[in-house]
Amino acid sequence: MLIDMSTSTSGTQARTTAPTRRRHDDAPDTADLFARLATLEDGPEREAVRDELVTAWLPMAHRIAGRFRDRGESLEDLRQVAALGLVKAIDRYAPERGAFESYAVPTITGEVKRHFRDRMWALRVPRRIQELRNKVRVARRELTQTPGSSEPSAADIAAHTGLTEDEVNSGLEALDSFSTLSLDAELSGDDDGYSLADTLGAADSAYDVVIDREAAKEGLRRLPERDRAILYMRYFEDMTQSRIADQFGISQMHVSRLISRSCARVRAEALGQAAGNGRAAAA
Repeated sequence: MLIDMSTSTSGTQARTTAPTRRRHDDAPDTADLFARLATLEDGPEREAVRDELVTAWLPMAHRIAGRFRDRGESLEDLRQVAALGLVKAIDRYAPERGAFESYAVPTITGEVKRHFRDRMWALRVPRRIQELRNKVRVARRELTQTPGSSEPSAADIAAHTGLTEDEVNSGLEALDSFSTLSLDAELSGDDDGYSLADTLGAADSAYDVVIDREAAKEGLRRLPERDRAILYMRYFEDMTQSRIADQFGISQMHVSRLISRSCARVRAEALGQAAGNGRAAAA
């Protein structure tokens, strides 16, 4: 509080004035430099004035960066991001807008927040989901501020934020998605512990198809040309047995017997080859 020791007509009297807004120690008086910068064209002189302003206001940028420490990013990197925000604020500021500090603080803070939003996610998450995450996080904090409050449900958060329950659930899932967990992370503390990779994945049936196809190739090559043509028409061109019979001038029953006989022959040769490979491997 400032005390104005002014002299009134009735004598010297202490008079209390209204408190003024406290300026931070890192908010220098650079009005003259900004006025000069506004008059300069691009060139060495303007760059020198700009660098002087950056140097003068850099402690404020570092102070703002310090607010975001312990959030998974090093303080040095945060200071670099804040310095970038400071440079943008200096380039965009016009003296007629008022005090530079009032313009620079939200600009630098926004730059740091964008860094967390766009660069700190281990996996790229759509901005809409990031915004839902932030709304859900704030709502949970507000709903649990009262002592004894229980963990709010998705319905409680939806009523508090105006979101749908599906949107709340998407935000809740994103709360735990800021960082990733290594597939080699051990999930059990005992000697027989297993990793996350052990719990993921499933057998891919497509591998069996590849193996079966390779196994059948040799048997198909050994079939008579007519039998191969009939199998191709039936299983690759999806022709009916009646149409195939008309193509070769034989009965449908004969086509059916040829298909069954050819498939059995190919299957037997493939299984026999597999059995032979198994015996060779055992030997």
